[in-house]
Amino acid sequence: MTVLTPGAAEPGTRTLRPALTELRLTACASHFGVTLPVEPLTILTGRSGSGRSSALRAYRALARLAGGASLARAFPDPAGWVPEHAGPDASGRRGFRVGCTVDGPAGPVRLDLAVQVEPELRVAGERLTGADGTELFVTALRDPTRSTVQAAWYTAGAAVVTRAPFPDDRLGTAVVPLRVAGRTPGQRRVLAAAEQVVVALRSVFVCDPDPERMRATGPPPADTERDAGRLLPDCGNLAAVLRRTRTECAQRHARLVAAVRAGCRGPVVDLRTEGPPDGTERAVLDRGDGRLTPVQRLGDGELRYLALALVLLTGPGVLDVDPATEIPSAYQCLTVLADDLDRSLDDRQVRELAALAAAMCARGHVRLVGSARGAAQLRAGVPGDPLTVVDLDR
Repeated sequence: MTVLTPGAAEPGTRTLRPALTELRLTACASHFGVTLPVEPLTILTGRSGSGRSSALRAYRALARLAGGASLARAFPDPAGWVPEHAGPDASGRRGFRVGCTVDGPAGPVRLDLAVQVEPELRVAGERLTGADGTELFVTALRDPTRSTVQAAWYTAGAAVVTRAPFPDDRLGTAVVPLRVAGRTPGQRRVLAAAEQVVVALRSVFVCDPDPERMRATGPPPADTERDAGRLLPDCGNLAAVLRRTRTECAQRHARLVAAVRAGCRGPVVDLRTEGPPDGTERAVLDRGDGRLTPVQRLGDGELRYLALALVLLTGPGVLDVDPATEIPSAYQCLTVLADDLDRSLDDRQVRELAALAAAMCARGHVRLVGSARGAAQLRAGVPGDPLTVVDLDR
């Protein structure tokens, strides 16, 4: 694995917005002992089978666990996460391990998670470690007959640690804020570390624009439309979101129009919607000479480019994400996960999208972690700007 990065941040600097800086695939799917650096703009490259998609899925699974999801929901196909050649231990157990590092006001905090898949899906162990190596929160599967793990967290009071059972199907770090009182300096340190990890992981939007869904007419299916004004991962409700963003922020909409003009064929003077706001309206490109082009007539690459540009120019209030509402937005950073970022895009669109991503990531409120077939056109779009390329083939 080769990492091409413009350089690390200056030592001693702390960010107000917690952010994941490292993804560890210790023994997970096809990955063994892999540590991936995660910068504000990170692209994973490599041939088919190099593990680009599985790395992003691992990030997404951690995000779901941080939001309170069960193991079964975060890993719907748990057997697929077990390394193919991993044999059972003496007790007949098989599983996988994944982890991450989150930096923020509490300093770099490590989260390591071991998941047992066989004979049944459950947490086998979890560790939250502070910057100085202190084990702030640890769980272990002590009794296989009980549906709990034994948890211990740093107290630094009358007792060094406090022990209690935790659920064996949830991420313990996400449960810590509900169980730790915060009465001692040690407990408050545990709370700060756990909240930092949860805040960083929860603010994730998995973006995979589907041109067919974007071309469909009528409102999205009832079981997927949580809010017509919030963009869904497949961007099937693009028109409803455009109607909202066009009226809420003229400056940002103008920037979106400029991006679309740069990445789509023909003249573009505006991007708007037509029809009643009941889920049946359509998005159109205003060509400036009386012609209106419905976005349904655009090619797959143009549709994906438009949707990705919209995602980069919006935020948690517009995207279908579950941020930590109890934390001010100024202390949160949205991370966009985009697998096959350059799928269906031509070289010009890749360059324009990379330039837009670099500009938005530099502002600090959004990060982009994606995968692509190669990095040449991405680098052409952001010469001299911070772009971290991780080549999984090397």
